[in-house]
Amino acid sequence: MLAGVAYVVIGRLFPAPAANVRAWRMAAWIVSLAIFAGQIFYEIRRVRSSARSCALHVATGVAMGAFGLAVAGTIHSLSTSSTIRPVWIISLVAWPAITAVPAFFVALGAAVLLRRFLELKDQS
Repeated sequence: MLAGVAYVVIGRLFPAPAANVRAWRMAAWIVSLAIFAGQIFYEIRRVRSSARSCALHVATGVAMGAFGLAVAGTIHSLSTSSTIRPVWIISLVAWPAITAVPAFFVALGAAVLLRRFLELKDQS
């Protein structure tokens, strides 16, 4: 859940500076990647989750972040116009799904590799 909140904060705060937008977007991607990798490491190393459980938790955090950003976008859209466009309603479901599915598979692969690496390291 903490990762989901972090993704929303990154998504809302990093685009705020008007100068050097490209650099700020890149920074947001890098920080989000660090959170993603950190959550995988935490789940495997500290919590000792299975790879599937780790991937599910990571994908849930990503989906929560995407949902939070969709809600923020919807609220922003309402603040600039008096009606809500149907695309914002769709985004409340689509953004979490579109981000969580790939995040699950990437996290699953990374968790399997990390677990194997740590097992090999423990054996030596």
